[in-house]
Amino acid sequence: MSDCTVIIGASGGIGAALMRETQARGAHVVALARSFDGVAHIDLEDEPSIAAAAEHIRAQGLIPSRVIVATGLLHADRKGPEKSLKDIDPAWMARNFAVNTIGPALVAKHFVPLMPRKAPALFAAIGARVGSISDNRLGGWYGYRAAKAALHMTIRNIAIEWGRRNDQSICVALHPGTVDTGLSKPFQGNVAEGRLFDAAYSAACLTDVLDGLQAADSGGIFAWDGTAIQP
Repeated sequence: MSDCTVIIGASGGIGAALMRETQARGAHVVALARSFDGVAHIDLEDEPSIAAAAEHIRAQGLIPSRVIVATGLLHADRKGPEKSLKDIDPAWMARNFAVNTIGPALVAKHFVPLMPRKAPALFAAIGARVGSISDNRLGGWYGYRAAKAALHMTIRNIAIEWGRRNDQSICVALHPGTVDTGLSKPFQGNVAEGRLFDAAYSAACLTDVLDGLQAADSGGIFAWDGTAIQP
């Protein structure tokens, strides 16, 4: 059996940067993404592809000590964050939940059983500060905010259940900051000077945060600088 780190969404800006940063720190990385072919393909909107990716890792004799879900949906197909109630579209809102909430939950369903049972193990997913209910001062962005808030609750649930079986497990959501990727591109004009991060910088910061977490932090939401975000 061999230890590995699984990065899901490894073709995206943050995911690719996390893959490079993790490899640079000496870990064996298994990179998965929707745009990849063959055994490296995974689609968070298609549970069979998630199950197949997990089974391939198991069949190789790999034990993931870390699983990082570096995916997210904010805009696609000329759809984007809602500015007001009149903009809510049920299909678009449902897709926000499918990618941002249900997808990471399904990854946990299939990958957590592969992870160490009596040793340190870490599951992380990219959350968002805008998914904090207590931090919401602006409103809007109904689907994305609600889906990320639901992701944070899902992370908390996983942490509680997993912690009963492995008291060395850690399950967290991560806020990467506003990163210069395709996801944030349409909204970068509103970012304060010095607050738009290079993907490599964000990935290094997030990896530092993960390296410093303890089991007592499980269930939390942590920003790129290590600060805890309230739900």
